[in-house]
Amino acid sequence: MFGSTTAFSSFSVDDLDAARAFYGDTLGLQAEAEGSGEMRMLTLTLAGGAKVMVYPKGDRHSPASFTVLNFQVDDIETAVDALTDKGVEFQRYPGFEFDAKGICRDERGPAIAWFTDPAKNVIAVMER
Repeated sequence: MFGSTTAFSSFSVDDLDAARAFYGDTLGLQAEAEGSGEMRMLTLTLAGGAKVMVYPKGDRHSPASFTVLNFQVDDIETAVDALTDKGVEFQRYPGFEFDAKGICRDERGPAIAWFTDPAKNVIAVMER
């Protein structure tokens, strides 16, 4: 039924301007604000052209308890260092072991490091 239709993912934030700055300036994504007032939203364009819609919920926002975006990189150390230089802080979750940079290297999966956006939604950078 939907095999030939376009689709996109979305998630909420509590501050659309902070999200635009973070996703656009810190992460370097194309982040375009659209609409106005209550209908204002942000469209992120990922590599390859995929779109993600970010919408404001203000004080009704609850951070996602799961990873909303995963960025695959060839060299996780370089990516983590670059993000750290931009002020990004990495999360450490119970049940995983992390190195000094906040990278989890576990035989259950690829090397991965988690961080949050200004609205506390979880994002990951992982090695291919």
